[in-house]
Amino acid sequence: MAKAKKTLTAVERRAEELDTIAAVLPIERRDELAELLTDHDVETLRHLVNQGMGDNTLRALTSDLAYLEAWGLAATGRSLPWPAPEALLLKFVAHHLWDPQRRETDSDHGMPATVDENLRRQGFLKSVGPHAPSTVRRRLANWSTLTKWRGLDGVFASPALKSAIRLAIRAAPRQRLRKSAKAVTGDVLARLLATCATDSLRDLRDRAILMVAFASGGRRRSEIAGLRREQLTVEPPIPVEGGSPLPSLAIHLGRTKTSSGEQDDVVFLTGRPVDALNAWMVAAKIDSGSVFRGIGRWGSVSRRALDPQSVNAILKLRAVMAGLEPGEFSAHGLRSGYLTEAANRGIPLPEAMEQSRHRSVQQASSYYNNATRRSGRAARML
Repeated sequence: MAKAKKTLTAVERRAEELDTIAAVLPIERRDELAELLTDHDVETLRHLVNQGMGDNTLRALTSDLAYLEAWGLAATGRSLPWPAPEALLLKFVAHHLWDPQRRETDSDHGMPATVDENLRRQGFLKSVGPHAPSTVRRRLANWSTLTKWRGLDGVFASPALKSAIRLAIRAAPRQRLRKSAKAVTGDVLARLLATCATDSLRDLRDRAILMVAFASGGRRRSEIAGLRREQLTVEPPIPVEGGSPLPSLAIHLGRTKTSSGEQDDVVFLTGRPVDALNAWMVAAKIDSGSVFRGIGRWGSVSRRALDPQSVNAILKLRAVMAGLEPGEFSAHGLRSGYLTEAANRGIPLPEAMEQSRHRSVQQASSYYNNATRRSGRAARML
């Protein structure tokens, strides 16, 4: 007798649908998101996947959509209405951009304590104080994008909303901080790698992650987490005068944050990073699919890729093991550290940018400026 087909709850059905797009949107909190997002939210995400939107953009949209839904439930007790009325958008700005000095005398100013506690309990809110204006603008922009993809018109360009954002930023100035307080330069990287000295799977994996991320131009954590074996091609060895040729690999990045799907950005690995990567893939028996994967408690290698946040967590754990302050470093420090180290070694900026794949000379040169101003002639006028 055939078993009766199990009837799925709405949450279970959404969880299964999220699983179908997990390859594009690595989601470590699938069950929580299944409860938080609505059927329409999940359908919108699936539609965006089918439209071929960039992986990084989709991850950002998913993250911001989850935050918006969590905030909406905490602030109003209901899921987000689509399209959102102007009053709700103004409430969002008021809850996230506020004046800390006024908050000291007016407890109702800014985000209410109950909303704050609710978001912190769920892990959506970690920072203390008002949000960065860039974060608020990004979430509003993604809110607008998701509204348009649902075929609806929003009021995100309303004069009242623009004025509220402008006045709130003026009232609550916030210093712009780097994504990583300190760059992971060559000396810091050496200390991190020294904690990966054994042949255990974790040490082999973490050593490969750190070396590949740095040496390939300071790849973003999403690019490292999403790296697949099919993106790697073996290149002819690099001759070395008086020594053995160095192994060489090409990494085909495909679509990245700053490129389109038609471009095939390529960066190269040479020497020790190639050896570290090969050692990990051989030990973990990875001949296809995701390169960097989770490792179970008993040493089993997962079939699924690491999520980007895990790359950040690995770097911070290695920082602790190296006797460094983990709060001073993040995965983005590998990206800034690559350019800073290139400046320290006198490598021309255009050559370094070929490997880092920065499109903005202004952004890339800021790392150079910080690294070279102290020892430059302009700082030694007297």
